[in-house]
This record gives sequence, structure tokens and C-alpha cells, in this order.
Amino acid sequence: MPYDQQRSRALTPPDTVRLDHTAVYASDRRLSAEFIAVILGLEVGAPFGPFLPVDLGNGVTLDYYEKRTEPIQSQHYAFLVPEDRFDAAVARLEAVGVTYYADPGHTEPGRTNSLFGGRGAYFEDPDGHNMEIMTRPYVRP
Repeated sequence: MPYDQQRSRALTPPDTVRLDHTAVYASDRRLSAEFIAVILGLEVGAPFGPFLPVDLGNGVTLDYYEKRTEPIQSQHYAFLVPEDRFDAAVARLEAVGVTYYADPGHTEPGRTNSLFGGRGAYFEDPDGHNMEIMTRPYVRP
């Protein structure tokens, strides 16, 4: 989205509740932000206070926050990616030597799933966060 549209959107109050950003704890914010940006084909933004943002392109940012003196509690982050970008993300995981799995418990290495008529995979980031890429959203009851 061009900067002028982003700025206009930022100045316009939302008409629904939406996620704007979330902090992702990391032992090295630069390493973790660059890792997910590379895998997803995105870019790391300029530092914003103690945060290093990765803009997901839908108005939501992952704001990487460094915590060097405490253990990082693993969280789960799921990314809906376009079908035509899924294979490239998997190829980037393979290129950097990160194992991906068909399941969230990481028992099916090197495989993808076909949940809800799409494709998906799970992998760990440098701090052990359980990341997921998928081409179709979950069908919820």
C-alpha cells in the first residue's frame, strides 16, 4: 500500500475492531524480524522506539521487542499467504535450513498439510515461536 494511503488509513478511525499490531518477544529483535521477513517475502521497517516492525501488508505489524535477560515464552503466529506465494515461502525455509512440518506438534517433518482445501506448514523461528503459513483460513463452527 502506498505511503499516502497508509497515512490516510492511519488517520481514519476504524469502523470495526481490528488487530493493529502485536509485540513479538525475541532474544535478538533484528535476527527474528529479518528471519520472518525473509520467509514471508516482506521487509523489516525502521525501528520505532524499542520495536522493530515487520509490516504484514494488511495494516497489521509484528513489532519485535528484545528481551535478552528473560526466557522467551513460545507463542503461535499464523499467516495467511496467497497460494502463489506458498511454495516460495517453503523454498525459503529449505534454503535457510529450517525444518517445516505438516502439523502443529512438529511430528511430520518436510511435509505440508491440506487443511480446508488449502496448504499449510509449521516451523519455528529463532526463539522457538511456532509459526504457521497457510493458504486458506480455518473453517470455524
